[in-house]
Amino acid sequence: MNKQKILIILCAVLGGLLLSMVLYALQKNEGGHEGLMAVTEDAFGGPFTLTDHTGKTVTEKDFSGQYRLMYFGFTFCPAICPTELGKITAAMKMLGEDGNTIKPIFVTVDPARDTPEKLKNYVTLFHPNLVGLTGTDEQIKIMLKAYKIYAAKVEDESLSEYTMDHSSFIYLIAPDDRLLHIFKITDTADFIADISRQWLAKN
Repeated sequence: MNKQKILIILCAVLGGLLLSMVLYALQKNEGGHEGLMAVTEDAFGGPFTLTDHTGKTVTEKDFSGQYRLMYFGFTFCPAICPTELGKITAAMKMLGEDGNTIKPIFVTVDPARDTPEKLKNYVTLFHPNLVGLTGTDEQIKIMLKAYKIYAAKVEDESLSEYTMDHSSFIYLIAPDDRLLHIFKITDTADFIADISRQWLAKN
């Protein structure tokens, strides 16, 4: 067998080996939590001091060491906010006992209207473990900046009350404060539960 034939055979073997490795890697990424990657490897967010829906002062330290599903919105939101909180509630129920390791958190972008009392009535409409957070305008501004949330007051003459324009994402945050996943409006409760379950299994 001449050198040219040996070289062709070796290339074919190596090519087949490389293809097998690529296919195996793709299967791992698609089929299990091995392919999950955190959005941030460093801590996400930052220090804050807010008031929860019971009137208690809380800081970021009160949630440290816990998985969190966090959403930013406002109680006067007619459709999107209740829909997203409803998805969090459904996902938590799908997780069963695993859901007990995740703290669902709702942070208002409208502190002028969303008082602790207002939040207390609102969060009871969703998951029993849902925590509502509010604060002063300055405290909320610090929180929104730390978590990179857009929010702006919008006046509309056709409405008796102003509304709030804001980014709408659900954040899955790790106990060590890494941002694990950002869920979009188009993501379903099933998908949120599945990704959360994979991260819980991985860690």
